[in-house]
Amino acid sequence: MGIDNNVSVVGNVTRDPELRFTQGGMAVASFGLAWNKRKQDGEDEVSFFDITCFRSLAENVAESITKGARVVVQGTLSQRSWENQEGERRSKVEIVADEVAPSLRWASAEIRKNEFKGGGGGAPQGGGGPSQRPVSNQAPPAYDMDEEPF
Repeated sequence: MGIDNNVSVVGNVTRDPELRFTQGGMAVASFGLAWNKRKQDGEDEVSFFDITCFRSLAENVAESITKGARVVVQGTLSQRSWENQEGERRSKVEIVADEVAPSLRWASAEIRKNEFKGGGGGAPQGGGGPSQRPVSNQAPPAYDMDEEPF
């Protein structure tokens, strides 16, 4: 039975997200995250994480998140290994994000819904960015009880 290594981290973005695209056209964004923990002796202990996002999440993160922002990241741990130019074996553990959100503890955010036109889990179409239409907090229109609401 496989076990997912799910993690949730709240921290400050240490560098602006870098957006790039694979040869197949899939969006990939990466950024750094710092998490501060106060030790019993009053000293701060800082942990740094590399965060990677894919597809529409990558595009939305690159457009919305900047260095210094406090965010909540939920994802899975992923380890990758490679050999550098000197032939030395290197590896690192990173977080592959499933969700990235602004922390609203000390800030506020404006939510705008992206238009989605198509399947396949790719990026929104029609401009690639969020629409200028804010999410409505109004109740849906009332329907006649004999009429289906769809």
